[in-house]
Amino acid sequence: MPVYKAPLRDVKFLMHELLDAPAQLAKMPFYAENDTADGDLMNQVLEEAARFVEGELLPLNAVGDQEGCTRHDDGSVTTPTGFKAAYNKYRAAGWTALDADPAFGGQGMPHLISNVLVEMMNSTNVAWSMYPGLSHGAYSALHAVGSEELKAIYLPKIVSGEWTGTMCLTEPHAGTDLGIIRTKATANADGSYAISGTKIFISAGEHDLTPNIVHLVLARLEGSPEGTKGISLFLVPKFLVNEDGSPGERNGVVCGSIEHKMGIHGNATALLNFDGATGYLVGEINKGMNHMFIMMNAARLGTGLQGLGIGETAYQNALAYAKDRTQMRHEPRVNPGENADPIIVHPDVRRMLLTGKAYTEAGRAMAMWLALSIDTEHHHPDEAARKEAADLVALLTPIAKAFMTDNGFNIAVQSQQVFGGHGYIREWGMEQYVRDARIGQIYEGTNGIQALDLLGRKVLMDGGKKLQKLATILQTFIEENEGEDDLAAMLDQLGKAANQLGSLTMVVGQKAMSGPEGADEVNAVAVDYLRFFGHVVYGYLWARMAKIAHAKIAAGQDRDGFYLAKVQTAQFYFAKLFPETKALAATIKAGNESLAVDDRMFGLERALVGA
Repeated sequence: MPVYKAPLRDVKFLMHELLDAPAQLAKMPFYAENDTADGDLMNQVLEEAARFVEGELLPLNAVGDQEGCTRHDDGSVTTPTGFKAAYNKYRAAGWTALDADPAFGGQGMPHLISNVLVEMMNSTNVAWSMYPGLSHGAYSALHAVGSEELKAIYLPKIVSGEWTGTMCLTEPHAGTDLGIIRTKATANADGSYAISGTKIFISAGEHDLTPNIVHLVLARLEGSPEGTKGISLFLVPKFLVNEDGSPGERNGVVCGSIEHKMGIHGNATALLNFDGATGYLVGEINKGMNHMFIMMNAARLGTGLQGLGIGETAYQNALAYAKDRTQMRHEPRVNPGENADPIIVHPDVRRMLLTGKAYTEAGRAMAMWLALSIDTEHHHPDEAARKEAADLVALLTPIAKAFMTDNGFNIAVQSQQVFGGHGYIREWGMEQYVRDARIGQIYEGTNGIQALDLLGRKVLMDGGKKLQKLATILQTFIEENEGEDDLAAMLDQLGKAANQLGSLTMVVGQKAMSGPEGADEVNAVAVDYLRFFGHVVYGYLWARMAKIAHAKIAAGQDRDGFYLAKVQTAQFYFAKLFPETKALAATIKAGNESLAVDDRMFGLERALVGA
């Protein structure tokens, strides 16, 4: 069975040394008043979380993959052996309420802490983790825009984990293009709505973990405008709720089928048929897309953590295997009396391992920085600080989703490669990590969509204001550390790349305004632009981590070699991974020209307007 040990040493380094999180959180009355900004408490919570995921979730990962979910004739779904028992333990321990509002039974812990929990859950069992993960997204949307009546009925149940939640967006004919959804909502005399339509790819859409499921559904009211401006959000419970809060009559929503997928077999990906199901308006009419984005943004960050989590566990297993597996000889010999040395001494194996370590540790740093920024956005007493944090979160969310899942999949593939032929065999678990990691690049908005969101909406739409704020953070760090010999090479590369990111943005922005073809210019370079941007963010974080590590080493505080490993991994990142920015700059500058080929190349005949 694959191994996993929660990376608590790294988490605590990031939390206490890089981010100084307890001090930052203590400035926020919400956490100070709830006594949840204490560093020792946060350490204890994460240590207990590590014990849970290692002991309860990891053993079920292969079980879930091999058994999958089973749909029965009545539309009910049974989850794999052990999933329900693990969920009950998870709920009984209070993990569902970790960062939820105490007004609804939550513990009020920082989002920073729940962020780390989610990473560890994804490292041990990504399919299982999606059940509570979708619930948390439903909680966030309902908490933000739901009526007081809906909150009172549903939030305590979701927070306690007694009920779970989903988000229902996609339809058979409409994936990302939600403006063309056909699910309809018709007003009932009692103030509720009748919801009819079909939703597909609904993660955790039907299961046996809880007695009720709360679906948040996008639908269009009759008479509403076309496109996304006419979409509203509705709460549709699997069972209607009695006056005493218990599940009552079965609602008109049924699982028509579950998908047979490449990976994440342990999660029920359902097709849901809504046949006049009773629903309740969440928020304002025709503001459904705005409201659903609360869930979608949470889901995008959660998906990024899936890539991070799988990358971490794949790396850990590759490292363990590489230290044990002996193949070929190396000079100097590690095992002089044997006919082969452990493969970890070979440079190419070290390249693969260090790639996993470098991307994973930088990804964790970005995820925790982003999580602390979310805490700041929601709870800081200063409005300007909240606005700064909100802009950073908006800018980095598409990068977190896309860059982390791209890297997570690549780490899984390279970790599988370390195993050689054994990596292709089920019993070692590596092929499951590759299959499970692949979906992260696709759902919750494909990574191409994330790139368009970053470049088109987060950078160009506001004239680069959010980008300039981040550029100021980077430039300030570089200027403050000029003259630091240990960081000189890193800061030189980082500074040049940050400046080039600005110039590339201007080039793309000018092309975007060049006429009807401008949108194609943005579309053609967006994916490469996001990857370039991701490297700049990771480079900044590696330089910050290296600075701290150098200081600890100089002070004689590196008995276990942790800080030396940080320095050497940072050096590897800038030497072997960061130079990808040079190739990306070239492809960004190339624009759309080489893609604007004759349509006949693809067997297309474009209709001419007015012909």
